[in-house]
Amino acid sequence: MTTMTDASVREFKMPDVGEGLTEAEILKWYVQVGDTVTDGQVVCEVETAKAAVELPIPYDGVVRDLRFPEGTTVDVGTSIIAIDVSGKAPAEAPAEAAEASAPAVAPVADAAEKKPEGRQPVLVGYGVAASSTKRRPRKGPEVPVQASVSIQTELNGHGPAPADPAPTAPAAGQSRPLAKPPVRKLAKDLGVDLATVIPSGPDGIITREDVHAAVTATETPVPAPVVTQAPAQAPVTVPAAPAASYDAARETRVPVKGVRKATAQAMVGSAFTAPHVTEFVTVDVTRTLKLVEELKQDKDFTGLRVNPLLLIAKALLVAIKRNPDINASWDEAGQEIVLKHYVNLGIAAATPRGLIVPNIKDAHTKTLPQLAESLGELVSTAKEGRTSPAAMQGGTVTITNVGVFGVDTGTPILPPGESAILAVGAIKLQPWVHKGKVKPRQVTTLALSFDHRLIDGELGSKVLADVAAILEQPKKLITWA
Repeated sequence: MTTMTDASVREFKMPDVGEGLTEAEILKWYVQVGDTVTDGQVVCEVETAKAAVELPIPYDGVVRDLRFPEGTTVDVGTSIIAIDVSGKAPAEAPAEAAEASAPAVAPVADAAEKKPEGRQPVLVGYGVAASSTKRRPRKGPEVPVQASVSIQTELNGHGPAPADPAPTAPAAGQSRPLAKPPVRKLAKDLGVDLATVIPSGPDGIITREDVHAAVTATETPVPAPVVTQAPAQAPVTVPAAPAASYDAARETRVPVKGVRKATAQAMVGSAFTAPHVTEFVTVDVTRTLKLVEELKQDKDFTGLRVNPLLLIAKALLVAIKRNPDINASWDEAGQEIVLKHYVNLGIAAATPRGLIVPNIKDAHTKTLPQLAESLGELVSTAKEGRTSPAAMQGGTVTITNVGVFGVDTGTPILPPGESAILAVGAIKLQPWVHKGKVKPRQVTTLALSFDHRLIDGELGSKVLADVAAILEQPKKLITWA
């Protein structure tokens, strides 16, 4: 690995690609060691708690080292790639230096079974040891591992040890036990000391199953052998530890990280902080659908995406203009209600990485064609996974369209920092009383959730009623806007 003393090497550190983010996962490297890169070239894609982002390199040079493999979560400010700005190809590091810089990851084994010289396997999330200092081995008699295994096996009543030694726990002088961050957290939550866990993974890595087995073994009392002068008795049999607490063939465990982790934390925080109230209204949107078809033929909307969501968004913006107090947030620290004189309209979007809510900045200032253009760009960018963290910050009110999944309605949870969210249900042909007669009409149900600390039932009802009135009579957009 390149050291910081090399003046020709530049270290590129994981940047804060969003406001206040502390870590990001490396999804994909676009370069390899030895590749030539130029200033502004994208070298990798990372996923933060908000979105996937491509990172450009600010140097010209040759890639000297990739500090972490794909799939690693790296703290902001940590070096992730080294660039040799002199333009020279990376030289092969001496075997001794490589061995000194590699972490001690091999399990306790006979000296004849050591791995070949060079880099040792690097555990995800730990990188390569920064120091090459070696501790002086402790003095004392050396006990072969094979012999110790045989002695313990005979004490347990299992006869001679097998030819291949079983995995053993780390020795007293060994470095920190090897385990991935999720496994370390599991061990911490269960109160398990990783130094006592017998690893079964490759290169002596402790797995989740090892931790569960350690818990089960701890809970199972093991009778100690009794040493007496009496005649030899039958050996004490140690109960075998049960299998892991779940069947890997019947269950799949997916680490919670990135967008999914951020969404979960935000929803829990919102649901148990803001007192939610949800109101519903069923609306005849037949005229709105007719207006959508008319706008599709209008030359001002050529090449733009025109759908019911566009008019629903415009109707909500008009309702906010008529009832501005709903566009606010609760400041717990200052014990204040923050009234906002701008509307950053959030649109919930389902993506392969989870639900995200990018917003249209200053949506209240846009004409209907401009709103259609912004809405189209927002949706296409989200589907392609290119939404930037900045696009998801600063929202004031949100629309979530559950109708696209055939759902009638729902009780949406407020995005943190917002006071209202409108859920739009599926539009269906239903019997409806129209001009005194029952006729088939296009009907949908709207649901408005709001923070009852700053929005009372009257204000919430007015906003929802205004949205419904506009969708029933779209001509009100002209008179109310």
